[in-house]
Order: sequence, then structure tokens, then C-alpha cells
Amino acid sequence: MRKRLETITIIILIVAALAATHLYITFYTPASKTGELKLVNVQKGTSFRVVAANLEKAGVIRDSDSFIFAANILGAYKKIKAGEYEFNTSMTPMEVLEFLVKGRIKRHLVTIPEGFNIKDIAAELKAEGILEPEAFLKKAADKKFISSLGIEGKSLEGYLFPDTYIFTKGMTPEEVITKMVDNFRGVYNSEFEKVAKQRGMSQTKVLTLASIIEKETGAPGERPLISAVFHNRLKKGIKLQSDPTVIYDAKDFDGNLTKKHLLTKSPYNTYVVYGLPPGPIANPGKASISAALNPANEDYLYFVSRNDGTHLFTKNLKDHNKAVNQFQRNFKVNAQTAKKG
Repeated sequence: MRKRLETITIIILIVAALAATHLYITFYTPASKTGELKLVNVQKGTSFRVVAANLEKAGVIRDSDSFIFAANILGAYKKIKAGEYEFNTSMTPMEVLEFLVKGRIKRHLVTIPEGFNIKDIAAELKAEGILEPEAFLKKAADKKFISSLGIEGKSLEGYLFPDTYIFTKGMTPEEVITKMVDNFRGVYNSEFEKVAKQRGMSQTKVLTLASIIEKETGAPGERPLISAVFHNRLKKGIKLQSDPTVIYDAKDFDGNLTKKHLLTKSPYNTYVVYGLPPGPIANPGKASISAALNPANEDYLYFVSRNDGTHLFTKNLKDHNKAVNQFQRNFKVNAQTAKKG
């Protein structure tokens, strides 16, 4: 009898040891030690069995059945969150499960430069794999959605603040846009609102002017001077004659601004219409918004490109024409010399 009990005890211990070994392998043995990074997308509503199969196929886990077994024991079967995950093949099944349950989704740093318009932003989001441009553009023009954000207008152009964002795949257009608009609200502070009120400018007019300034120059020190030119022209009832406003609404612009473009009737063509266009032509940064509200104390009415990223500012048409003749002639001569060379 005693010998029989000893045998049973030994069998139980062996079974327990085997079970413990199996559990250890199931919970704590990585798929490999190579440490390769693998991207796995967990779609919303996907069954855990399919997720496990995809993880095995990607080489993140050794065996999907054992992984499912472990998830059942830990009660994690129905707790995983959808999203794009970046796993390391040296991770244990327990670590993989923890990622899925806690929703440690891969984050993407997306930089939206100052001066990008809505279409540029849509293209950048597509390039980063965050959103399809059609869905983004449709939501950015959704009047009901725009109104829900407390913004007046037909578009969110100007309100999508340029910055570096952390986005994740699977985010909705509403989530992406709301994040960008919230960022704008944090930048357009009470001081800006106070100055705008003093100048009698609505938020839309401030952003419209700021967007033109943003597109006119890349030289930080010139922004207040560009602003002064446009403020002075608006006061005197002189057309703004800003190329970027024409380009914004040009249907066939290929990089070459023509006389036809300048003569085309459009609410954005400031060579044809007086005053500001009906809305922003891009999304300005804080410096351009500040410049729109705080122009330099100068009586400039004109500026012309020096062809080096900066501009020459003048106060009358005679000096402006001289500057245009000087820089355009030099530019053409240099261009022709370059071609001959």
C-alpha cells in the first residue's frame, strides 16, 4: 500500500512538473530571441482567435492555441483593444497579452508644417498611414461638425494648428481634427483675442491675414513688415495683390503663375477683389498670427522678392517698380546664364 502511494505521489509530481513546464512555456517563452519588430493591426470587432492566428503568422508568438489558452486562464480573452501594435519577437506571450489588454498602440509622430493647407494636411496624414484624405477632407468641410467645434465658416482651413502630433492608426477624422483645433485654441489666447477686438478684427479675419503672411515669407523677421504692407493697403482701399491667394483657388496651377490666373475672377483672387479673401488660405503658426495682429510701425505699401528668400519693402509705386525691374531683370539674366552654362 505504501509503495502504491509513493508511486501515485511520484506520478502526481511528474504531472505537476509537466503542467508547470507547459504553463511556463505557454506564458513566458518568446517566439524567438532575434528581437525583430513586427507590426500587427488588430481590427475592431476581430475575434481573439483571428488575432492569435495573425500574431502567430507574424512570428510574435509560437502557437496560437497555447496563446488562446493563456488568455482564457487570465481572463484577457475579451479585454484586448483594437489598433496598430508594434511587437518585438523577443517578447513573452504574457508581455504580448499585456500590450493588447492595456492598448499600448503604436504611436506615430506626425509633423504638420506652418503654412500647410487642408489638402496638404490630408496628403501628409495619408503618407503617414493615419487617415484616407477623402474622409479627412469631407469631415473638415462638414458644416454640422464645424459648428460643433464652435467655429463659424464653411471650412476648418486656418484652424488646424501646425505642430508635431502623436496620432495612431485607427483614429477617426473627428478625433484628428478635434485634436488639432484644440491645439489652436490653446495658442489663440486671450491676449490675441484682446488685440483682435481692439483692431476690430474677427477671428476669421485674423487667421485669413495670418495665413497670407505665412505663405508670403519664410523669413521670421519679415512677418511684421509683410503684415504692415497689408494693413496699410486695407486702410487705403488698395487691393492686396497677393500671389498665394490666387494660387489657393487656381484650378490649373502647375507651379507657374500666369496672367490668366491673375485675371481670373475668384473671391480669393486679391488682384481682382478688394479686401481680404473670404477665409484663410492655409494654417498659420503662432508667429504669423501674432504678426497679423501686431504689424510693424511702417508705411510700406509694396514688397518684391530679392530671390533669396527675403523681400525689399518700398513706400511708393515708383520705388517698387524700380525694385521689380532690378530684381526681376537680374533673376532672368542669372537664369539665362545658368541655362547656357
